[in-house]
Amino acid sequence: MPPATLATRCGVPERTLRRWRAVYQADGLAGLARARRSDRGRRKIPDELVVFIEGLALRPPKPSVAAIHRQAASVATARGWPVPGYTTVSEVIRNVDPALVTPALEGTKRYWEVYDLVHRREASKPNQIRQADHTELDIWVIDASAKPSRPWLTLIEDDHSRAIAGYALNLEAPSALTIALALRHAIWRKSEPGWHVCGIPEVFHLDHGSDFTSAHLEQVMADLKVRPVFTKKGQPHGHGKIERVLETFNQMCLAHLPGYAPVGTPTGPARPP
Repeated sequence: MPPATLATRCGVPERTLRRWRAVYQADGLAGLARARRSDRGRRKIPDELVVFIEGLALRPPKPSVAAIHRQAASVATARGWPVPGYTTVSEVIRNVDPALVTPALEGTKRYWEVYDLVHRREASKPNQIRQADHTELDIWVIDASAKPSRPWLTLIEDDHSRAIAGYALNLEAPSALTIALALRHAIWRKSEPGWHVCGIPEVFHLDHGSDFTSAHLEQVMADLKVRPVFTKKGQPHGHGKIERVLETFNQMCLAHLPGYAPVGTPTGPARPP
């Protein structure tokens, strides 16, 4: 079939058909494959403009892609740079690290809610990391002076096995001495045959309460060569595991006992224990 007739039938210029035929005769089908552009995947805009677009994307309140594109195009025109297309600007915004976007647009509190537990190191063996926390139990008891009181429970949990390593129970509010006694109990071997958890931890996770940050407890951990790690102020979710244990203890172990006083119970025991 003459090239002119084939070009008309296929809707391709005759000159293009002749070029394709020459390439095919020289290199076969491989020669007709679409060549990959050497600049494919590379942005054609300056790095300064990329940084400008990223900066706009991180400014609260969150701007639309269209608004950022208009500003980027204006700056590019003023500087004599290639004007980026809408798709290019959208790609730059999409590739901004979410770890930057979250604190910039939603605040640092939201950042820690999203990323703190994600990046928090998990223990790979027993005694590597332990957590400590305490709670006022949801139950009323009678103390030595025949007065109703709510006891405080301090627990130390092994991060790897989730086993309780030690505890302290006291009618007074927790103090550095309470934590030290619970830590001693967690380290020593137990008299109960089935309670095998013991030993000195490498890392001890604590909150920012005055009982946890006392000089006495600091000296105890220094003597034991234990590294304390404190949760961030106002962000207690780093203690999520031990808090769940305390909550479970309150709800499942105390609910059927006389003197049980769940959250919302008026001050004072509902009935004498």
